Amino acid sequence: MHTCTTNGIQVSVTTQYEEAHSIPKERKYVHSYVITIENKGHSTVQLMSRHWIIVDSELNIREVKGDGVVGQQPVLHPGESHSYSSWCPMATDIGKMSGTYQMVSSDGMSFDVKVPTFILCQKDRLN
Repeated sequence: MHTCTTNGIQVSVTTQYEEAHSIPKERKYVHSYVITIENKGHSTVQLMSRHWIIVDSELNIREVKGDGVVGQQPVLHPGESHSYSSWCPMATDIGKMSGTYQMVSSDGMSFDVKVPTFILCQKDRLN
């Protein structure tokens, strides 16, 4: 698990290679991930948008920006958490993702929360 905390918001990520949905002969490698966002701070916050940087092992870079996460803009009161799962297709068997969530606190202040860099890897490729 990869975890980091920014301004009292903790983001944890676990990943899994999706062998059943991958076709290595066609350079299609699918990875899933589960992210848990925990409000360990003292203010209510809302996740407004996301920004991902996805890099494969051939150093191809993709950026993904959008509102919320999987169609939601969750509100987290102090002590609450929100988990969701998503997936990432790539043309190589190893890559990584990193990014930020833009949050707004109950007092109207916007701030970015770092998502820890996490590795996407085909089963048994890394020791």
